[in-house]
Amino acid sequence: MTKEPQILPRIAVRSIGGGLLLMALFTMMWAGIAQGGLQQHDHYAVLILFSIFSVIFVIYGITVLITAQRFPKFTSDSDAAKGKMMTTRFGIIFGIEGTAIPIVSVILLILGYREFTLPAIALIVGLHFYPMAKVFNRKFDYYLATWTCLAAISAIIMMAGHYYTQALTLTIMGIGVAMATSAYGFYMLVNGYNLIKKQ
Repeated sequence: MTKEPQILPRIAVRSIGGGLLLMALFTMMWAGIAQGGLQQHDHYAVLILFSIFSVIFVIYGITVLITAQRFPKFTSDSDAAKGKMMTTRFGIIFGIEGTAIPIVSVILLILGYREFTLPAIALIVGLHFYPMAKVFNRKFDYYLATWTCLAAISAIIMMAGHYYTQALTLTIMGIGVAMATSAYGFYMLVNGYNLIKKQ
């Protein structure tokens, strides 16, 4: 007896497309921070490389969002409940992250540690991937979270110890976080392609 292929709910497919667009945005943001520290000494190599990745994510992300219209909204009541629960938890985590970033930034500014703002933001971003791993049941998120947190903590240590200039420290951190968001983007791209191909 041939087993019928499992039909994905539309929200699952759209989340892949939306995730790819977010990774394109975040990759460019952190690559821009890295490039700013390099001050064109690399002839824009970092910016060009991550820009190529981002363009790939945008193109495929839009393609996935268009393709998602062919999928049903939900395949069952359990999928609907699960989708609602995941959306709610994602919203809570994203809300906490969005609130923590400006609060921490203001505190650092008031205390006179403004140079630590970007590493602190990177640390918050890294930490938020840990609960996301549980929400979406993705082991890969744990690796992404750990890598990003290590990049942020390393930057904080380098700045605190004055081991390198602030520009070089932010470059190292920016490349590290951009690598994480790029890896996440390609992870979504490959998994999205495999899921859609099975339909």
